[in-house]
Amino acid sequence: MTATQFTLFFIAALALTTLARLWLARRHLAHVGAHRGAVPDAFHEKISLTDHQKAADYTSAKTRFAMLGILFDAALLLAFTVAGGIQFIADLCNGWLDTPLTQGMATIVAVLLASSLLEVPFSLYRTFVIEARFGFNKMTLRLYLIDAAKSLLLGAAIGLPLLFGVLWLMERMGEYWWLYVWLAWMAFNLLILFIYPTFIAPLFNKFTPLQDEAMKARIEALLARCGFTAQGLFVMDGSKRSAHGNAYFTGFGKTKRIVFFDTLLERLGGNEIEAVLAHELGHFKRHHVLKRIAATFAMSLGFLWLLGQLMQTDWFYQGLGVNTPSTALALLLFFMILPTFSFLLHPLLSAYSRKHEFEADEYAAKQTAAQDMVSALVKLYQDNAATLTPDPLYSKFYDSHPPAALRIAHLQPPRL
Repeated sequence: MTATQFTLFFIAALALTTLARLWLARRHLAHVGAHRGAVPDAFHEKISLTDHQKAADYTSAKTRFAMLGILFDAALLLAFTVAGGIQFIADLCNGWLDTPLTQGMATIVAVLLASSLLEVPFSLYRTFVIEARFGFNKMTLRLYLIDAAKSLLLGAAIGLPLLFGVLWLMERMGEYWWLYVWLAWMAFNLLILFIYPTFIAPLFNKFTPLQDEAMKARIEALLARCGFTAQGLFVMDGSKRSAHGNAYFTGFGKTKRIVFFDTLLERLGGNEIEAVLAHELGHFKRHHVLKRIAATFAMSLGFLWLLGQLMQTDWFYQGLGVNTPSTALALLLFFMILPTFSFLLHPLLSAYSRKHEFEADEYAAKQTAAQDMVSALVKLYQDNAATLTPDPLYSKFYDSHPPAALRIAHLQPPRL
């Protein structure tokens, strides 16, 4: 393949992917809009028309804004690649620094920082316009800036040593560098899973032990029935950023802990909270976390091997606007264009995730009353303004959780 051929191939793939994403978004908008006027039959006794229309409007606002983001992302990718943006930044860094390793690190960091800065207006609009318009945003501008500063510092503290290690391995480990990088990547991810609950999450939120003794006793009884051990039951102050509610368990090995958003505890009753937790425990009992980790590691190994093949070709660099090949630029280019060529994996990964959600729901229905899980789901869909009528094809591509109607139908016994 020549550089020109690869350039044309990349532009065609990006155009097709962008058009497909826009087409799916337009389908979603049309489907949600067409069903805005009436609550689905399965929910008409549980969800008011006002709440249903709020969910439709919230979904439509997010989807329209996402379409603008799709176009912006495509334009930015073209600017960085075929238009020569990465090469321009690399030339600046190469002029300031002496060694290939520091030049490569500086180029990657500069591109990532530029991308993040250009994303800031979109993030601000999502948070302070869309989320605020529908009553979900609780974050102040001061907290937003503090979070951004913490994320930047944390990213530097964790990401820079990792980037240095990856580039060093790529330079020093010869033909099979990708295997060494993969092993290092696995170790890094497992370390993050281990330290996240106790060292990283508390940097952004306050976690306090669950104080409700009656609720605590119910949860501990559920944990005993499910054979699950955790380091504690914690309540997270999610309300200082958003009105959305959730619950999850996090950590790895002995650092596992169960976390409830304070917004969730305020909204759900005891039986419903127990059902939601049983669902989360279902993920653990069905080994979903381990399966997802294994799938992620398998895909990352394949991608790193592919990068190892591509970086040996001139057309890969030249076709993407780079005329000074290096391991750092190969790494940067590959992971910038990867979403374009892996777009068709979306429905497969989403289907895999939805399968796990159904299995976790099934487990929850065995440990608690299925109707409690149904009631909790209805409240969560209502409180989070999640549409009850997503476009089916859009949902298959993007939704990690099954649509509300399907999910609840699986929990309820069939009518005779």
